[in-house]
Amino acid sequence: MRAATIKGVPARAPQRSWADDTIDRLLQKGLRNGGARRAVIELLGEQNCCLSAQDIFDQLRDAGRRVGIASIYRILELLTAEGAVQRIDLGSGTARFEPIWPGGHHHHLICDSCGKVEAFEDRALEHALTRVEKQSGYAVAGHDVALHGACGDCVT
Repeated sequence: MRAATIKGVPARAPQRSWADDTIDRLLQKGLRNGGARRAVIELLGEQNCCLSAQDIFDQLRDAGRRVGIASIYRILELLTAEGAVQRIDLGSGTARFEPIWPGGHHHHLICDSCGKVEAFEDRALEHALTRVEKQSGYAVAGHDVALHGACGDCVT
């Protein structure tokens, strides 16, 4: 079957979501596709930053989904072990989790007053980190940058 064209330009195939890819990877490994697992994966796939297990529990409950907190922890442990999710410790004592997006990378701003966490990207920072890697002679496998302070709502 040929792809539809508009003014001679082939139409793009719809892009698969991180959630779809993750569910498929788990199914290919023989893991079942339970409702709780799907709900957690779909919620994570809609995020642009990290969430704690409690955040996931609260959001699913608010959406009318009944998923136990113990199930959420087990699912997050599985997704981390499978390389679909990364666990992030931002210094608050609460682990947060976010999808590992192909080619995606960002850092975090953390409000020490209200606990809000926001993602940010900065090419100049990435260049500076690459420069440090070259100058130090280290082969850096990865990095996380977390900037702590007060968000705009908490600054007085």
